[in-house]
Amino acid sequence: MFSKVVVANRGAVASRVLRALAGMSIRTVAVYSEADAGAPYLALAGETYAIGPAPARESYLDQDRLLEVVRQSRADGLHPGYGFLSENAAFAQRVNESGARFIGPSPKWIEAMGHKTKARELAARYGMPMTKGSDVLPAQGDAILAAARDIGFPVLVKPAGGGGGIGMLPARNETELLGAVERSRSMAARGFGTAEVYLERLMERPRHVEFQVLGDAHGAAAHLHERDCSVQRRNQKVIEEAPAPGLSRGQAAAMAERVTGVMRDMGYDNIGTVEMLLAADGSFSFLEMNTRLQVEHGVTEEVTGVDLVKAQVRSAAGERLADILPARIELSGHAIQARVYAEDPKNFFPSPGRLKVFRPPQSAGIRVETGFAEGRDVTPHYDPMIAKVIAHAPTREQAIDRLTEALEAFAIEGPKHNIPAVLAVLRSEAFRAGRVHTGLIPEVLGRKS
Repeated sequence: MFSKVVVANRGAVASRVLRALAGMSIRTVAVYSEADAGAPYLALAGETYAIGPAPARESYLDQDRLLEVVRQSRADGLHPGYGFLSENAAFAQRVNESGARFIGPSPKWIEAMGHKTKARELAARYGMPMTKGSDVLPAQGDAILAAARDIGFPVLVKPAGGGGGIGMLPARNETELLGAVERSRSMAARGFGTAEVYLERLMERPRHVEFQVLGDAHGAAAHLHERDCSVQRRNQKVIEEAPAPGLSRGQAAAMAERVTGVMRDMGYDNIGTVEMLLAADGSFSFLEMNTRLQVEHGVTEEVTGVDLVKAQVRSAAGERLADILPARIELSGHAIQARVYAEDPKNFFPSPGRLKVFRPPQSAGIRVETGFAEGRDVTPHYDPMIAKVIAHAPTREQAIDRLTEALEAFAIEGPKHNIPAVLAVLRSEAFRAGRVHTGLIPEVLGRKS
């Protein structure tokens, strides 16, 4: 087991990982940029190191500086959290070569799954169901049009080098296609350092269902059931829940076992999430795989009783899955998470500023994850998510009610926030009936997401 771990992240992410490590009696090291000096998460760490100015590229993305912290602190592990460098294969390799251990999958799996078209090829080779798509698009407009015609309109233009909804643009006909490709390439180059994009068949009003998996270094793999993450704005998740509503346990279990079999055959060796699209006819299609802990992992923890951070750390330390997880993972009740963003609920644009009032709800069945406190600034340098609120209850209806009451009680003054939009979705007849899909937010709010 690790003796000391650097947590190469910030805010709520760092807080979550630091608490788990402390619960395992592992000494901890936190890092912070100039913007995060004095942030609440730093008090949870045994040691802290300044790593540079506020912009992420000069601090949390500075590989050399983070590796220097590993050396200075004499840590034998580095946990990347989620976001930043958590899916950077080159960084994972450098950590491992430094004598410490990257807490996540082997670099080869991060590299294999990080490039979306290569990940699709690999998943298809192992029998994963797949929507029709293209290779990385060439420069020539005629070849791009030919690739789209082969798939059939409408299509979705997607960056090959990253996810999170960045650069994903629909094209419903040939007139829209080339402009969408150009815009997607520009966003991909800024967001991921590569302008490579590809096409997928655009599925109308699909559901986004993902499967939590965990592997070990000894060839074992297991799943911890599924989550529904369909409620999104700008292709980014806002409300997640487990288990998925309106999905029979038989159908969910069959797909989960299929996914687990693929991970076992591949030799996948740590935590990961296989993301799928679910069509109206009940068919699943592989979307992508994230080789890291997910923002929404808390809903799975609530219904399974498994601490996924601790499980991830134990797997990275070389323990066998049979010793990490229960022999049978049962589902208990229902959990729903809402992401609270500092953003204008009318257009979902970020709304930085000082949190003059910040009082998260405290009630039974509610879990709040945040890296903020009253008086702290929400800066424009990082993601505008300021909290995750998770409700757990015996039934889905009770979980919705608990989450609604908790968000109503969440006092925030200063930046604008998205709680009004989230409440509108939670109160909608469609959501309460479980008729979720990726277009639900604009449908409920009567505008684009």
